[in-house]
Amino acid sequence: MFKKILIANRGEIACRVAATARRLGVRTVAVYSDTDAHARHVRACDEAVHVGGSAPRDSYLQWQRIIEAAVATGAQAIHPGYGFLSENEAFARACAASGLVFIGPPAAARACGVSTMPPTSPPRWPRASARRRPASATTTC
Repeated sequence: MFKKILIANRGEIACRVAATARRLGVRTVAVYSDTDAHARHVRACDEAVHVGGSAPRDSYLQWQRIIEAAVATGAQAIHPGYGFLSENEAFARACAASGLVFIGPPAAARACGVSTMPPTSPPRWPRASARRRPASATTTC
């Protein structure tokens, strides 16, 4: 079990990760942009680190800064939430190279093009044949 994790996201997902970590006795570090300095996810965490400007490309997508924040605060792992960096293979690999655990699917899954996001609509094949998935759904990289 980790003693401290950094949550590389904002909003409701960051709050949920922080609440679960707290129930497990894990300390949390939030990252925030200029706009989110007083946001709920920042207050929900034990520590917070400013990572950049208001636009996501200037803050939440700056994975080098996020890794630096994790290392500086003594976090052992980074939870990306969803969106932002959750499917970024380079980020997952950089976490490992920095001695941090990436809490999420392995970088190899993202390299194969496997989506870690939930589907936005049901499968396109009929319900009766849902048990027999089409060959394209079982192809590995």
